[in-house]
Amino acid sequence: MARTNSWSRRSLIAPESFLECLRYFLTPQVWKQAHQAIGPFRGSRWRPQALLFVLLTLTWCWGESLPERFETARAFYVASYQKRRRPGQTSEGWQKALARVPAAALRVVAAAVRSRLHQVFAHRLIVDGFIPLGCDGSRLQCPRSRELETRLQAGQDQRPPQVWVTAVVQLSLGLLWSWRLGKGTASERNHLLHLVATLPRRALLVADAGYVGYELLEALLRQRVAFLIRLSAAAPLYTPERLARSRFREGVLYYWPQWAQRHQQQPLRVRVLRLRSRGSEVWLMTSVLDPARLTRSTASTFYRWRWRNESLFRTYKRTLGKVKLTSRTITMIHREAEGSLLAVQLLLAQGALALPPRAARPLQPSARQVLLEIRAEVRNVTGMYLGPRQRQTYAERLRGARRDSRRRRRNQVRRRWPGRADHQPPRPPRILKMGTNLKELMAKTLHTAEAG
Repeated sequence: MARTNSWSRRSLIAPESFLECLRYFLTPQVWKQAHQAIGPFRGSRWRPQALLFVLLTLTWCWGESLPERFETARAFYVASYQKRRRPGQTSEGWQKALARVPAAALRVVAAAVRSRLHQVFAHRLIVDGFIPLGCDGSRLQCPRSRELETRLQAGQDQRPPQVWVTAVVQLSLGLLWSWRLGKGTASERNHLLHLVATLPRRALLVADAGYVGYELLEALLRQRVAFLIRLSAAAPLYTPERLARSRFREGVLYYWPQWAQRHQQQPLRVRVLRLRSRGSEVWLMTSVLDPARLTRSTASTFYRWRWRNESLFRTYKRTLGKVKLTSRTITMIHREAEGSLLAVQLLLAQGALALPPRAARPLQPSARQVLLEIRAEVRNVTGMYLGPRQRQTYAERLRGARRDSRRRRRNQVRRRWPGRADHQPPRPPRILKMGTNLKELMAKTLHTAEAG
C-alpha cells in the first residue's frame, strides 16, 4: 500500500528526463498487465520489460539494418537499467523471444497505455463538450517472402503483400488512440466496428465519405457514439416533404439505402450540414440533432482537423521510415507493426505532455522534433554523443517541439505526381422525396423498432 501511494505521488510530478517520460506513461500497472498477458519466460535471458523496451526503441533509433538498430536499442536499455539482469546479445535471439509473445499481449499493453493517456490528458481531450476522434486507414508494404505472399497477397493482380492499418486519432492533440491491423484488402468499416469498443465517453467520430454505410452507422447509433461523416452522391437521403437542394443549409433528413428498405430496416435520422470550405461545398452528416450542442462552426473545425489522420500516417511512414515493414514472417510482421504503432503513440504523447495545457488554441507536437530529441537522448545515455544539448533537460527541449500552426490557404502540391490521378471531391448527396409507399414503410419499421 505504501509503495502504491509513493508511486501515486511521483506520478503527479511532471517528468524531466526521457526515462521519466517513459515511466510516466508505462506505469507499474501497465507493466503488471504486460507481464500477466505475456506469461512466464523460461529458458531465455529476455524478460518482458526488456523485450518491449527494445521493441519500442528500435522504432525510434537510427540504423540501416535491424541488427544495427538492435545494438543501439539494447545498449540504451543496458545503460538505463544497469542493476538489472543483462538480456541476450544477438538480434536473432531477441526475435525468437519476441515471436513467443502473443499478439494479443501487445494489444493488452496498448489498451493499458490508452487508459493512461485518458487519465493524463483527461480535460485536454474535450473540445466543446466532445472528444473529437478521426478514423482513416492506410496500407503498409511488406517484403516479398513466400510466406507473406501467401498470407498477405493484396488482390488478384499479384500486388506485393500489404498490411492494412486503420487508426483512430484524437484530433485536438493529434494523439494516436487505437488501431487495428488486417490484410491489404481489409475493410475500413469492419475495422472501425471493432474499434468502437476503444472509444471513450463523449467521443465524436469524424470520418470521410468512405465510412458511410448503414451497418456501421446503425452500430454507432446503437452504442451511442456520435459521428460526423462526409456525404457523397452514393449516400441516399430522404425527406417526407419536397426540399430544394440549392437552398438547403441544414436540416434533419433520413439516411435509408435501398438495401435497408428491402430488409425492412428502419431509416436513420441524421442532421445534414452544408458547409463551404475553401471555395468548395462539404456535406456532412451527424447524429447530433441539436444545433446548440454541435454548432456549424464546431462541426467545420472538427472536420478540418480530420486531416491530422493523414499527418499521423505521414509521421509513421516517412518520419519513422515505416513505408515498408522489414519482417519476413507473418508472426514478426504483426509484432513489428504493433510495436511500432505503440512507439508512435508514446512519441506523440511525450510531445503533447510538454505543450502548455491552457493554450488559446489546441497545439500539436512536432513528431520530427520529438524524434530528434529522443535520438539525442539515446546517444547521450549510450555515450555516443556529449554536447551542448545537456545544458537543458529533456522536458525543456520538448517544450519547443511544436508544429507550425499557421493556416494553409493554398494547395501544397507543387507538381503533379506522375501516374497518380488527381483528387476529385465527392459529389453532393441525393435528396429524394418519400412517396406514399416509403412513408408507410417508414412508419411500419419505426413502430416495429419501438415495440421491440
